[in-house]
Amino acid sequence: MDPEMDAGVDPASGEPVHCWNLDDFEALDFDPFLHDRLRDQRAARIRLPFGQGTAWLMARYADVKAATTDPRFSRSELVGRTITASSPHAIASQQASMNYADPPRLNDMRRVVARAFTGKSMQRLRPTVQQTADSLLDEMERHGSPADLVEHLHGPFPLAAVADLLGMPQDMRKDMTSWANVIMTPGPAPDKSTDALKTVRECVVSLLAMRREKQSDDLAGVLAGAADAGEITEPEAVSIATAILVSGAHAVRNNSANMVYALLTHPEHHERLRREPEMIPQAVDELLRFIPHRSGVGLPRIATRDVDIAGVTIKAGETVYSSYLAANRDPEVFPNPDALDFDRGPIAHMAFGNGPHHCVGSMLARMESEIIITTLIERYPRLSLAVPPEQLEWQAGALIRGPKTLPVTW
Repeated sequence: MDPEMDAGVDPASGEPVHCWNLDDFEALDFDPFLHDRLRDQRAARIRLPFGQGTAWLMARYADVKAATTDPRFSRSELVGRTITASSPHAIASQQASMNYADPPRLNDMRRVVARAFTGKSMQRLRPTVQQTADSLLDEMERHGSPADLVEHLHGPFPLAAVADLLGMPQDMRKDMTSWANVIMTPGPAPDKSTDALKTVRECVVSLLAMRREKQSDDLAGVLAGAADAGEITEPEAVSIATAILVSGAHAVRNNSANMVYALLTHPEHHERLRREPEMIPQAVDELLRFIPHRSGVGLPRIATRDVDIAGVTIKAGETVYSSYLAANRDPEVFPNPDALDFDRGPIAHMAFGNGPHHCVGSMLARMESEIIITTLIERYPRLSLAVPPEQLEWQAGALIRGPKTLPVTW
């Protein structure tokens, strides 16, 4: 069924309503619904699979940039509201979360977190993260070719990196990746997702308590110290650590696997990075722009007053979603946007969001991606998929897209 033919008209605005069903797509296929919205000259009215009502969708780069930086659009106003949504329940805590905060309170929380996400801290962490990648690939080689890169590298590696950043002991890391995957795939099993989130939060509470007994300069130590000093509340410290742990373990797991899949199915790009490894940081940015790393959209904002934007008037109290995926494919900003092009040079993509809610872990995610690609290219010049691309199975019903397995030979 064509969702646009069956959606009707929004009675408040008189705009046609597009039912966006968030279908699962093959591999890295881009959602045609978003392509259609990029051709619109104005914001679109949408209805998502869960919740109630309708919302506005920003798709074009300029509109997304405007909506995500305009203080008249609020995240904190989401708390307690029932809106049309991609998930049947909120993934993050609504009461003490950076995701649901606005400046200036958001700025206070981000300043605390930034102490653990400095250039120097990333430099200190990099050798440890590199050693983890090397050890995981050593184990994969003992397993022998062919092997599943998701099982041996993309699954355990991001969790280890973010757990090292937090200062989480090894015995607390067991099953953390699988819990994160369940949390971020809420549609098929919302009860399991809620239970997994409760388990992870309990681990974080224990970790912060440990850091109070033995101080350290890792992220858990920073958060515990900031809570004790009254800079942030204890619930905020727990929420921040939980969000970084879950998103770090799950999002990088899938997006790094997406990157390697993209390279293995674009052999000319793969070969170029073998010849010109100095291009890898630039290539990572283009891969981040190119890959549709999530299904649908993230958290929206609520208009606190009437706003004229993207060719429409958004009334106070209405919901506004912004698609970073669509913005990254806007032909007015990225010529030939559906092509993977390592020669774009420095690009202001929105894979990590935009504005006050730009991802605090972007430096760590970039570092992990660079380490994965560099290490695989150096160790396995003949790395290739062990099965035809069409035989790979992809995540279904997940908020973050990615392959379930990535069997390779070398």
